[in-house]
Parts: sequence; C-alpha cells; structure tokens
Amino acid sequence: MQPQYRNYSQQISQRSPHGAQQRRGGSAAGPMMSSGPHPPVPLTQAQIVQQQHSQAHANELARRRSRKPTDKSLPEGVEECIVDPAAVSRYRALREIERSLDATTTRKRLDASEASIRVTGKLPKILRIWISNTAEDQAWQGNGLNVNTFDFTPNMEASYRVKIEGRLLDANESFSGQPIQSDATESLHRLEGQAGEEGNRSDHPPETPLSETSSYRFSHFFKALTVDFDDSRPRNGTEQPVEWKKSESTSKSQEGLANVVADFDQLTFKRNGDENMNIKINLYRQESPERYQLSPELTEVVDMTEATQAEAVTALWEYIRLWNLQEDEEKRNFRCDDRLKRVIGRGEIGFIPMLHEYVTQHLRPLAPITLPYTIRVDEEFNRNPQATIYDVLVQVDDPLRADLQPLINSSKYASMLKEVTLLDEQVARLVQATAVSKAKHSFFTSLSDSPAAFVQGWLSSQKRDLEVILGRVANGGHDATSTDEWRRGGINSVWATQTARESVNVLLSRQR
Repeated sequence: MQPQYRNYSQQISQRSPHGAQQRRGGSAAGPMMSSGPHPPVPLTQAQIVQQQHSQAHANELARRRSRKPTDKSLPEGVEECIVDPAAVSRYRALREIERSLDATTTRKRLDASEASIRVTGKLPKILRIWISNTAEDQAWQGNGLNVNTFDFTPNMEASYRVKIEGRLLDANESFSGQPIQSDATESLHRLEGQAGEEGNRSDHPPETPLSETSSYRFSHFFKALTVDFDDSRPRNGTEQPVEWKKSESTSKSQEGLANVVADFDQLTFKRNGDENMNIKINLYRQESPERYQLSPELTEVVDMTEATQAEAVTALWEYIRLWNLQEDEEKRNFRCDDRLKRVIGRGEIGFIPMLHEYVTQHLRPLAPITLPYTIRVDEEFNRNPQATIYDVLVQVDDPLRADLQPLINSSKYASMLKEVTLLDEQVARLVQATAVSKAKHSFFTSLSDSPAAFVQGWLSSQKRDLEVILGRVANGGHDATSTDEWRRGGINSVWATQTARESVNVLLSRQR
C-alpha cells in the first residue's frame, strides 16, 4: 500500500526578504514581522524593585517640597511675645522693600529681554563727511619758465588730490545748519568749514587698526564708492573714473567687523588737471538687514518710501487689519480695495501667506547718496582752502543690545537666584518656628491667667473637634458626643475608631 503524501508547492529561493516582483512593481510577499503592537518585554525582579524605589524617592521629594514652609509673614501679635518689639516693625519694613525690589527687578529684566530681541535694534547717528582738495604743480605755483631754453612747458604736469574723509559723530556732538534731503532721501547736510587734518594722502585707503573710541569707520557703512566727473565739458583722458568696492568676504563679515584691514576712514585719489571741475561722489549704502526703495503703489499703502522687507510686510498686514479687509470665514484671504489692487495686481482676493511675494515685486535697490563737489585748483581758493562738509544719517547697532545679552544670560544671576531661594527657605522656617513659639506662648499664658476657664474652653474645643471628625456617625445607637464618652481615651474610646482615624488623616493631609 502506497503512503499518501500531500503535495506542497516548492518555494522559490530569494536573495532578500522582498520578492523580485516587488522590486519591479508587482505584488510582494507579506512582511517578515507582524505590523500590530508587540507585547512588552517583561521586567526582571531587579528592574521592578528599582522602579519602585525610584517612585518612592520621587514621592518623598514631592512630599518634602509640599511641606516646605512658604509664608514669610510674621503672625499678628508676635511683638507682644518677644524681647525687642521694634524688630517686628523693622522686619515688616524690610519685607516691603523686598517686594518693591522684586517687582522693579522683574519689570526691568522683562524690559531688557524685550529690548534685546527687537527686530531692528538700530539707532540713527550722524556720519560727518569732509571733502577737500589740494593743487600741485599748477602754473601759479611754478617759478616761471626758463627763457634760455626752447622748452616753454613746466617740468611737472599740473595735478590735484581729492580727499574724502568720514567720521561718526558722538552723542554729544551736533551739526549746525538745516538738513536738506538728497536724492537718496537721506538726511544730508552741507556746510562750509575748515578742512580736517591732512592725514594719509596715498591713492589707497590707509591700513590702520580700529580706534578704541569708535568701532565704526567710514567704509563700514558703504559697499561701494564711485566718482563721476562732469560730462558737460570735453575730456582729455586724464579724468579716469574712480571706483572702490568692498570685497564679498568683507561684506559678509560686516557685523563682526572681522576684516579690520579693509576698513578705513578716508580715501584719497590724484588726477592730472589745471582747471576747476565739478564731480559727484556716489556712496552705495550697506545695511543689515538691507533696506529697499518702495514702489509708488506700495508707498501709498504703507506710507513709507524706504523699508526692509520685513517692515514692508508688517506694514501691509497692519493696513489689512486697520481696514478690516480680512475675510471672516477664510482667515487666510483678504479683500482688496483700490490701493491693494494696484499692489497685488491680480483679482479681487489676496492671500495672506503670499504677502512676502506681493511685497518683493515692489522692492527696488536704494539710490546712492550723491555728494556734489567742485574741485578748485585756482590760486584764490588754495590760499585758504575750505572743506565741504556733509552730514549723512546712518543706522548703527544699538550698543545696549550687546550689553544686555550678558546681563540676561548671566550664570551669576542663576546662582544668585539659588542663594536667594535658600535664604527664603531659611526665613520661612524661622517664621514658622516663631509662629509655633507664639502659639505655645499664647497657650501657656491663657492657662496661667485662668486655669479653670481655660480647661473648660479647651474641653469644649475638643468636643467640637470630635463632632467635626465624626460628623453624624453614631456609636451604639446614640451620638457619642452627647455623653461624656468623648472624655475617655484609650484603645476602646471613640477617638480610636476607624472613622476618627481616617478623618484625622484627611485633615492632616490637607494641612500638608
């Protein structure tokens, strides 16, 4: 008799848990492990004991924290029980001073924190710019021509030097005259005054370290400088353009002032010429964050001609809120009035998440600050040369911001708070001990004044306490507090019942 065997299909060997069809996008075999929740690994006896000890320790710490005294106010009438009653008034006066100091310190720290995290953190300051020139080897400066030779030209070619120097004014310095607005909408003031020191008269900026009095130098506020000569007069090829640009590495390290060598306070250039000439000095500002010129459409909405991108977006959002243009049902949308239609340029509905995109298309680079100047090479001017002075309004970092950061994040403040907390706990424990001593003093004073009345009042208090503890619970069919049974103590007394014990425990736990 042939044995009966059940035929099983032979499995195809695979090189990985995933089938070949799965890699090709077909159906694949099921997962190697169940996708459902796995049973937790049972803990050993040592781990269970360790968890129990940790939980018990945490409960003990919580119980101790809850039992710590926090009241630092002396009880009323304590001055009648101590040797120096005036000490109580002094302690309460100190407590009032402490409350005032705590409130002032907290308010000042909050103000400092808000000031340190301000978005702009910039202060306006005045950058004073002196522009002057000197003449060299001019015809009026020579000793005359040599008539014995056939060369009637001077030995040296006439030239001039122009010096541009800038310095940030201190807070106590001021500028005279009325400011005027330049093409770049900067507060620009021009006045006539004495030229500064001659300084370094090279064709390259002086490589001097930063002074200790000012961390900002002239080149810190600009990323490029160009000089345009007068195009109305014919050029003889000597008026080569003057251009200076800050390197990219210097621009990126602007805030840290890392590239000290590239910073300078003055720039001097020399050109050949023997006639007076008008020039325009263009200063291209470098600001962080960068400011832009707003389009007339956006200016009409936000009422600003210059702003950073964040300031423009915030002002646009404030305009939407002011005129209640946000839709009630869909808060991400807002209705467009005539002004917003010109800003957005699409449809009747705008989207709040796209405010940055709406503003970006209306941002233009700021126009350079243009400083006109006339180069004088005549003898009359150079006898007593006068410098042309401009005052330009620039933005500098708030110095308080850097000073407040160490104060707010100081580790000494945290350690000081720990010391103050420990002192508060000691004072609270002393006040608690004082309250206990006063209660004892009041107890024994009342007992000594009238023993019989005090004992009678104390027994009445004990009876009322028992009534509160037991409530309406009866013992043996009658109220336990209606007879003298409540006076009896011991194991079999009413004070030792299960109800009384549980009530006392509840009252004690509430006091903790």
